[in-house]
Formats: sequence, structure tokens, C-alpha cells
Amino acid sequence: MTAGAAPPRYAYLGPEGTFTEAALTAALAAAGGAAAGAERVAYASVPAALDAVRVGEVEGAMVPFESSVGGSVPTTLDELASGAPLVIRAETHLPVAFALLARAGTATADVRSVAGHPQALLQCRRWLRDKLPGAETVEAASNTAAARLVADGVHDAALAPLPAAQTYGLEVLAADVHDVAGAETRFVLVVRPEAPGSATGSDKTSLVLVIRDDHPGALLEILTEFAVRGINLTRIESRPTGDGIGDYFFSVDAEGHVDEARVGEALIGLHRICADVRYLGSYPRADGGRPVLRRGVSDAEYAQAQAWLARVREGRARS
Repeated sequence: MTAGAAPPRYAYLGPEGTFTEAALTAALAAAGGAAAGAERVAYASVPAALDAVRVGEVEGAMVPFESSVGGSVPTTLDELASGAPLVIRAETHLPVAFALLARAGTATADVRSVAGHPQALLQCRRWLRDKLPGAETVEAASNTAAARLVADGVHDAALAPLPAAQTYGLEVLAADVHDVAGAETRFVLVVRPEAPGSATGSDKTSLVLVIRDDHPGALLEILTEFAVRGINLTRIESRPTGDGIGDYFFSVDAEGHVDEARVGEALIGLHRICADVRYLGSYPRADGGRPVLRRGVSDAEYAQAQAWLARVREGRARS
């Protein structure tokens, strides 16, 4: 950042104090440079944060992508699959635990409604069923938004980060609320389309794939493009396109980087057979995992095969 220039601005799912803000803070600190001094801007929803990137209000946006307990965040998947293209620059994994917060003087027996982000409600559904069997669960845009609703008297209690108690003047009815200990949420930093960073050997490529027409073996055709090149999928799921019952797209995370031969060739194959391929970026894996490559799919072996084919075309190949 040059002297006198305004710091870059990054959006996150707000309000202040969300897990998403914590993930953004960690990612910007890890990036260093100008990013470390970036301004963090809260938005009321995932679509609002992503639209802020699209129109240039901010450099990028940190949004929740999936939970180790509740699975993927549908709103994020759907927003990245439609609208002006965006790509993922980085991902962050963050341990997540909730507290049950309420206004002063509220007893657990008084709680008739509990607000929380849909992922929080999923991750704590058994706890809520056991401890508050008569309480209604109400979805909120974020967990700190749920805490604010409780502070405003809209709901009795909220599943929220523990620090939100101090921020919104609430009391802790229960700490460390969860169904599964050690839960994590994966967050992604999304920017306008740009060339990916260099391959690190520990990368992930995300895609949205739309089949050309519904027919037997359509999913198998997609999977084959990955399988024959030794590419492992770390996540694949279907989401409705909105065009009618039975119309779906596939959201995919694959091991590897678009600059690697096997991944690039797979994308070429997918482009041939799919009605649409939306590239959502190649970026370093947060878990540091590295793919185990079988014989025949390394970049060196692809290069050797290309050289052999060139000799064949020139009439110089012996075998």
C-alpha cells in the first residue's frame, strides 16, 4: 500500500463479533502486507457481502462455506454458482463453539425461543432437544445477529460466540454448547476473477458443473473426467438450479491446482461434456493435505506423454 492510499476493504458476514469476522482477521494477518491493515466491513448477509465484491465496494469477502457437522452452507454455494463470477482466493478452518445467551434475569426454564444461524442450529440440535425441548428455534442471518435480536427483546435466547455476551450485554446460560466436540467451520475468501496463485503442492480447485441433459450415466461421465486422471474429490454435492424439480448443478472441490496438467486436462474434458463449467478458483488447502499421485498422472509424466505424441506426429516415434 502506497503512502496516503486508503487501506483495502474486506467484507464479512456481520455484525461485529461473528466467527466469520474472526476467520477474516486470521486470513488477513496470514497474508501480511497491505492486507494485514485492511478495513473489515460487516454486511447483514452472505449475498450482500458477495454483491459488495461484485460491484467493487470491497476487495473481497469472507463467507462461511461448510461445517464439519452441519455440512455446506446452501446460500454460499448458490450465490457462487450464479450472478457475476467470483473466485476463491483462500480458505480458513476455524474451531467453532457456541454459548447460549439471554438477557439478564432469564432462567433456562423461561426460554421459549432460541435464535441462531442455521448452521449453529444444526450443530446444536440434539443439545437443544435435550435441554430446551419446548423452545422454538428461529434462524438468524448470523449468530451475533441472533444475540442482537435477544438484546432487543425479539427472542429469549441465542446461540452465539461467547464474546457476544459482553458485546450485547447478555448473560451466559450455558457455555460450550455443541452436539459434537471439536467442530470446525470452513470459510472462504472470495474476490473478483483473477489469476490463481502458484501451485503449492497442497491445493484445492472448486467448480460448479451443470450437466448438458439429464440421462443415465451423466454423473458418471463427470466423475470419470476426474478418476481417469487420478484426481480425488474432497467434496461433491448437488444443488437445485431453480429451473424446476430435477434440475441440479454439482458443486465440487477437487485436489490439485488448475496449473497442474492432470487438473487442467480434467477441466478441458468437463468443458466438452457439461452445459456449463464455472471455475471458482485454485487455492492452498487450509489443512495442508497433499494428494497421493498414482503412476502416470504427475506433471512430468504428462510432459513425457506429450513429447512422445509430438514424435508420433512427426514420424519419429519408435514405440
